[in-house]
Order: sequence, then C-alpha cells, then structure tokens
Amino acid sequence: MNNEINYKNNPLHGVGLKKLLVEIVDHYGFEILFAYLNINCFKTNPSIDSSVKFLKKTDWAREKIEAF
Repeated sequence: MNNEINYKNNPLHGVGLKKLLVEIVDHYGFEILFAYLNINCFKTNPSIDSSVKFLKKTDWAREKIEAF
C-alpha cells in the first residue's frame, strides 16, 4: 500500500523510459545530457535505442535521468 501512494504522487508514473528520453533529447540534445549527467551512452555513438537499452540495465543511470 505504501508503494501505491508513492506511485500516485510520482509525476513520472506511467511515462515510458523511451518517451521520457525522446523528450529530453529533443529539448536538450545528447551533448548537453553528457555534459550535465556524465553518462557515456550520450557521448559515444549516441542514439535513442542504444541509450534506452543501457538505461534499462543500469539503475544508477536511469535514476540520474529521472532526477534530471
């Protein structure tokens, strides 16, 4: 029950990782994301699909994106 309350108050609840990443990349671009977050998937051969694949596997990186 405690988790349900947290999800209801979370503005990212129900937003897919790919949709979130597309919107952030469209707004800021890969260069700015790498500069601020220092995640290598935004510097070396950046693409939405490869970044989503990396972020799904890596919890700390996904948390940085969500906090950004």
